[in-house]
Amino acid sequence: MSKFIQFNKRTGETKSHLNQARKQGRIPAVLYGIGKDTMSLEVNEKEMLDILKKNPRSILQGKTSDEIVMPVIVQNVQRETMSGKLLHVDFHHVNMTESMDSKVTIHFSGEAIGVKSGGVLQVEMYEIDVRCMPGDLPSSMEVDISGLAAGAQLLVSDLIFKDGIEVLTDPNTVMIQIKTVHAEIEETA
Repeated sequence: MSKFIQFNKRTGETKSHLNQARKQGRIPAVLYGIGKDTMSLEVNEKEMLDILKKNPRSILQGKTSDEIVMPVIVQNVQRETMSGKLLHVDFHHVNMTESMDSKVTIHFSGEAIGVKSGGVLQVEMYEIDVRCMPGDLPSSMEVDISGLAAGAQLLVSDLIFKDGIEVLTDPNTVMIQIKTVHAEIEETA
């Protein structure tokens, strides 16, 4: 939770004002949460892109222009379809005393034995759903796959999390597998 993001109040709501703000590097945003008033905000585009690149699921310290600091999480990001430019960001206020549902990104490291021997690596999913206290939410998880042989697979149940983290994704879901390649032999007539 060490990363701060500066929130500035939005001054206009018209489409032309929002487009002008985007051209100046300010992205429209909204902050909401249970028992909290919804706030229309703007955030710095470069700062937001840096956060989304490093860890899009981390809990941030949102700082308003009147120096109020609150824990928030990125709930939703809207991007332009063709260019991928940021259009809008939704932030959700985090209550640090209640458990929350979120996703954890899984990074696979190492080269599987099965791939070295001719198999094909097939990744089925890169993130899983978890429930935990906000302070226990891992930013990501690294999994070493170097021991996977051809025909082997890694299930969600194979992941080991610290106490206090409940995995919500079905434990029998395949995350990654090493497929064997079967060469087809053509018969000559």
